[in-house]
Amino acid sequence: MITELIKLRDRSVYHVEGTSPAVYYIADQDLNGVLVNAPAFSTELRDALAAIAPLRFIYLPSRFGARDLDAWRDAGVEVLAYEVEAPSIEGGVDTAFNNKARFSRTIDFLPMGGVTEGTCALRLRNNPGVVFFGPALEPGEDGWPTLVFHEEDFSRESRLFGSLGIQDVKFAYAFTDVFDPETTRFGPDADRHVNAAIARVLDS
Repeated sequence: MITELIKLRDRSVYHVEGTSPAVYYIADQDLNGVLVNAPAFSTELRDALAAIAPLRFIYLPSRFGARDLDAWRDAGVEVLAYEVEAPSIEGGVDTAFNNKARFSRTIDFLPMGGVTEGTCALRLRNNPGVVFFGPALEPGEDGWPTLVFHEEDFSRESRLFGSLGIQDVKFAYAFTDVFDPETTRFGPDADRHVNAAIARVLDS
């Protein structure tokens, strides 16, 4: 049900299997448990997550990741999203933050609107860095996250600017709303591969 993907000095990242968009669980020494995207609620999953780390937060990179928010709130979880995206999230959020906020001393946000108006990545700043891009990027043919345009995107121009904005961001691991254990590549050295993949899209 839950698979550990990476174990770092002060936190670990897990994948909640069988979810779409993909759901990740961060077990952080300061914040305890943080879900990235909300899976369908079940007491079995709640208890499995709590056995790893006490579940405290759900972070939504976009409205696409919102599932059973009221049920998760009843389990004591606080729901967060970028203030631009918050009004479009069914069920609402408990905390809407701006682009100057930090989640903690080592976790902040990278606005990358374009797929939706307020799509926003979550970044774990401690080396080796980790970024959860939500729908802003998705695996390309080689499995590395890249820029893939869709007709229903909110703004192609915003997607371009958001992708260019991560060129100077250092991160060893990168995750998106699409995760296939067989083909998805997420690190290490993800920043080099992701920026190269985006550059190929922009040059094409």
